Amino acid sequence: MHVPACVLCEAGPEEVVWRDARLRVIVAPVDGLGDVARIIWHAHVAEMTDLGAAGRQHLMAAVWTVEAALRELAKPAKMNVASLGNYVPHLHWHVVPRYTDDAFFPDSIWSARRRTGVIHGLDRGQLAAALAGRFASGAQPSAPA
Repeated sequence: MHVPACVLCEAGPEEVVWRDARLRVIVAPVDGLGDVARIIWHAHVAEMTDLGAAGRQHLMAAVWTVEAALRELAKPAKMNVASLGNYVPHLHWHVVPRYTDDAFFPDSIWSARRRTGVIHGLDRGQLAAALAGRFASGAQPSAPA
């Protein structure tokens, strides 16, 4: 179902690093932090339980695959994975590499800044290639070596 007022129903000025028929993975900057990934379900669905079992499994496999790729490429101190959807009730997950020197650490990225912080960018081409390889091989997400 397409909902015209929903900013996630249509791809906007975002950088898509991987997509399939059901979801897309984007990378976007967060002020004071750097790049984070979002996994966005294409159809307008508000809650995980609105998806069937196969859809939930597909979405969560994508979330864990993105997390594993970011851990390997970005080498963060911690990973945050969140699905809030209060402001935009359209199923999407945030996968956020966290660093002890980012502006918000150890609080959430939606908290007040603690310091100026270091901006950590991602090589989006490397991430796109890593995701394409992981998804194409059907590899299960695993911890970085």
